[in-house]
Amino acid sequence: MSHTVIVTGGAGFIGSNLVRWILRWRDWHVVNLDALTYAGNLDNLRQVEQNPRYHFVHGRIEDARLVRQVIEQYAVGGIIHCAAESHVDRSILSAEPFIETNVRGTLVLLEAARACSIERFVHVSTDEVYGSLEPEDPPFTEESPLRPNSPYAASKAAADCLVRAFVHTYGVPAIITRCSNNYGPYQFPEKLIPLMIANALEEKPLPVYGDGQQVRDWIYVEDHCRGLIAAYEHGQVGEVYNFGGESERRNVDVVRAILRLLGKPESLIQHVADRPGHDRRYAIDCTKARQQLGWAPTVDFDQGLERTIAWYRNNQAWVNAVRSGEYRSYYRQQYGWRLSESSQGSSQEA
Repeated sequence: MSHTVIVTGGAGFIGSNLVRWILRWRDWHVVNLDALTYAGNLDNLRQVEQNPRYHFVHGRIEDARLVRQVIEQYAVGGIIHCAAESHVDRSILSAEPFIETNVRGTLVLLEAARACSIERFVHVSTDEVYGSLEPEDPPFTEESPLRPNSPYAASKAAADCLVRAFVHTYGVPAIITRCSNNYGPYQFPEKLIPLMIANALEEKPLPVYGDGQQVRDWIYVEDHCRGLIAAYEHGQVGEVYNFGGESERRNVDVVRAILRLLGKPESLIQHVADRPGHDRRYAIDCTKARQQLGWAPTVDFDQGLERTIAWYRNNQAWVNAVRSGEYRSYYRQQYGWRLSESSQGSSQEA
């Protein structure tokens, strides 16, 4: 029987890229378990929806009965856990959904993995659990202490600790991965790069938090997907693996690069009030993944940014759909936000 893996959050940005990668490069069956909240979009997977090895299940990872049912129905052998509330700005407004999905949802999955004797569990985390670096500090390693500074980062750190506990207490065969900032096709345009591309194409202001000197390491999403499969197939149970693009950039320089590639003026940059508690720098040391998994990033940032801009230019219908009234309605319903075009455009991640 062919191997079957659940990808939680498979209709989201990283999840949908991972589903397509698996179906292209492995002969596995993939079950996409996704709640289809505002950032989950089945249009991300139109090209594979007729693939007999692809299966979609609509539901929440917090639903213990459903999770068990899916594992048993599809004879699932492994779980790659991508589902998460992930936008820092929203976590600052309300932390509760992040605790519910990122912590309780992870707990439900771990309990199911334990009860159903899942062969491998990969928990997809973030470099934000490590906190912030000073300019002279070396990059984060897997041994760096957890010092989360936002409610989002705290919820992911809590989930990481649950995974570790289930490995050591119950023998769940789990691995934790932590990545730097992803970018590439199908990213929801609340995040920095797709937001700036979309606004620049429409010649709208490009909102940059504070002085724009915040530094992030950027990894192309397909490189991250390769890393997740390398961890799934070759990682050691109980270990943590960092994945980064080894491409540190200041936020304002990323925005300038986008404008340059689109032939737009830097006068579109609009500095806005900084995010509360905004981390100044993230950087990832990938040495362990290189040595133990044989993984390394293959797409440099300049090349990846050109690819990403080309994708968004060629997929304006997708961008317009996800920036439509349904997006604003979701935020009004969930958080009581009254979004105008300007307030929507000021939301970013990085």
